[in-house]
Amino acid sequence: MSRVPAQAPGGTPTIREVAEAARVSRATVSRAFSRPDLLRPETVAHVRAVATRLGYTPNVVARGLSTGRYATIALVVPDIANPFFPPLVRGAQRAADAAGYGVFLGDSDEDPEREDALLARFTGQVEGIVLASSRLDAALVRRHAERRPVVLVNRDLEGIPRVLIDPTGGISAAVDHLTDLGHRRIAYVSGPQPSWAHQQRRRALRRAVAARPGLELVTVAARRPTYDSGIACVPTLLATGVSAAVAFDDVLAQGMLAGLAAAGIAVPKHFSVVGCDDVVAATTAPPLTTVSAQTGEAGRAAVELLLAVLGNADVRDARYVLDTHLVIRSSTGAVSASRGG
Repeated sequence: MSRVPAQAPGGTPTIREVAEAARVSRATVSRAFSRPDLLRPETVAHVRAVATRLGYTPNVVARGLSTGRYATIALVVPDIANPFFPPLVRGAQRAADAAGYGVFLGDSDEDPEREDALLARFTGQVEGIVLASSRLDAALVRRHAERRPVVLVNRDLEGIPRVLIDPTGGISAAVDHLTDLGHRRIAYVSGPQPSWAHQQRRRALRRAVAARPGLELVTVAARRPTYDSGIACVPTLLATGVSAAVAFDDVLAQGMLAGLAAAGIAVPKHFSVVGCDDVVAATTAPPLTTVSAQTGEAGRAAVELLLAVLGNADVRDARYVLDTHLVIRSSTGAVSASRGG
């Protein structure tokens, strides 16, 4: 077993010193950081361990300028403050770390123009992009995908690798659950209109309600998926006469719970609420019944798809689908006679 020399005082280790200490070529050191897929896993682990002990950090910018390979990817989301996205970011980060890639994070703030600008800015700095819940027109998404490899999350565009969370199973179970509790008029409090997830959840709800005779579905629009929007929609929601509502996501649902409490409507005694995503549902008051989505898994799968593309795997039209399921907590109950079902 070779002894790894300590870093010289005040010096910055070079790739040559790492190669000598690890007893490999300088090309192997370079590949251990830029193209680990070309080496055996044990070689990558050995080289990186030696580099860490020496305090060596690869010059990613210089390598990128000369090779076009930066060992970085970008992840762009529409709202990092939305609790749906942090688990996705963590899942993506873990997968990138395991492959020796850094991650640049961009937040478009639900603004398609800002999203477009972020993608243009990242194009010259990264090898590929994970684009989550994009609000861009399909043509713009495809244009960016021509410049750098792109993997989509919750956006289904043929010819671009994508990871999709299918709400069908969880939504159908939610409708069954509400029906069993005696609810006959149900509202959907909608998400952003450009959102693929919103469109899929609305479609799944319509199908589930249509398949059960005697049920009625109404839609209540929310400005955007925020706590304040959830509070603001409560007067309209109550005016519809429904006894239960399915919210686009948990954040909206949490605001709805607050708005219902302020209006003197007890949940679940007089009104039932179901959320989507299961990201804050266990901490609301009362704890929220919700459609659980595998958001961390979606982030991991998206990065692994992107790395496969960067490794020249033929996954250009890969479509990775994750299922959902219902988690029943305390925000749903039997229909109240005062609400009439």
